[in-house]
Amino acid sequence: MAMGPGDKDSDRFLQERRSLVRWLKERGYLSSDAVANAVLKVPREEFVPRAYRDHSYAETPLPIPGANATISCVHTYCLYYEALELSPGERFLEIGLGSGYGAALARELVGADGSVVSVELDEETFQFGKDNLERTGYGDVVAVLDDGSGGHRDLAPYDKIAVTAACPGEPTEMLSQLSHPGKIVYPAGGDAYQYLMLTELDEKGEKSSRCLTTVVYVPLRGRHGKRP
Repeated sequence: MAMGPGDKDSDRFLQERRSLVRWLKERGYLSSDAVANAVLKVPREEFVPRAYRDHSYAETPLPIPGANATISCVHTYCLYYEALELSPGERFLEIGLGSGYGAALARELVGADGSVVSVELDEETFQFGKDNLERTGYGDVVAVLDDGSGGHRDLAPYDKIAVTAACPGEPTEMLSQLSHPGKIVYPAGGDAYQYLMLTELDEKGEKSSRCLTTVVYVPLRGRHGKRP
């Protein structure tokens, strides 16, 4: 696939965004109107480096600044947000700011009365994601440069948590930062592939977990991660 900036304008990108949403619905990745509307509204091309901008709506990960950093395929964000059922007014924590695209989607889903906190360990990736959010009108996302492998206790509790890197096992430290009820989605498993897990806490804090699908993510870095 040849890469390089082209001549696509905002209307062309909007057409591609609409086409992608139809594709995601046909294949079962999208079922809720809320997530579909968020994908339609957030301009993914603004979260992709210029060299890859014309490929913003291809279902493939694209490189972004930072160590082994990518912006994931759009369908993976749908897997997370459909399972989490993010709702207006909720407090959301994302581990792995990346390009900022996932945080922007979440901001649309939780609305003006909700809050989004996103933690990133890699300084170069953090600056790229933060700049993207500020430029596109999502500057109220709380972007934190820190080791997020144990969550972010300073602003806990959270109603929902998304971990966008492969955990060595159940992220117990993050579970302790969930509200009751609350939900967390995270990949866990080996380096070749992982199981995308949904763990829920009910009103009494009782836990239940299930596997959503298999995925491939880079290892979670940091004190509670797979790698330092």
